[in-house]
Amino acid sequence: MAAPMAVRRELFSLTRILGGISHSGPRALGACSGHRKCSIIRSHLPLASSTSFHTATVFSSTPSSITVTEEPDTLFQTVSLLVKGHDRSVLDSYELFASMAAKELGITINKVHELPKDMERFTLLKSVHIFKKHRVQYEMRTHYRCIELSHITGCTAQVFLEYVQRNLPEGVAMEVTKTAMEKVPDHILKPMWEDHPIDDKLSQ
Repeated sequence: MAAPMAVRRELFSLTRILGGISHSGPRALGACSGHRKCSIIRSHLPLASSTSFHTATVFSSTPSSITVTEEPDTLFQTVSLLVKGHDRSVLDSYELFASMAAKELGITINKVHELPKDMERFTLLKSVHIFKKHRVQYEMRTHYRCIELSHITGCTAQVFLEYVQRNLPEGVAMEVTKTAMEKVPDHILKPMWEDHPIDDKLSQ
């Protein structure tokens, strides 16, 4: 029983070694055919190539998310971004970030200006019940930045606003105002006196 177990262990260890040199074929095994172990390996182990290629074909079952429509894109005359926060340095850096993002997308920046700040003061007693003259004042300042963009399409505005809003820092709020350009209705383009020529003659 011990001899077959030893042979199996040797065979198992040799299969790992022969895995890398099995491309040499029967010639390498035939060179040591005089030895007992080599003859056993030659008779019981199948030959396999050392190189293996893994190929996989991926088929996308989901359709493309790009849709083409014949409807014209919306055109905005102005898009105004009002940003407000309590830290002035944060607003300065965010204003620079939004301006650089607009320039990279080719958006026309009409104006970037700073609105007057709001100041709210609260006066509280320093003590809870006594010492009425001892008071403490707390002040809260809100700074504003306004970025105005002109002549921008709906797709470009959507991409720009999504990118800017995702990178909005903490403690900063944003308000967006859009002014869209629409086509003049047909009943306004055509003069009214062309539709009612009889009334015009009666008036004469």
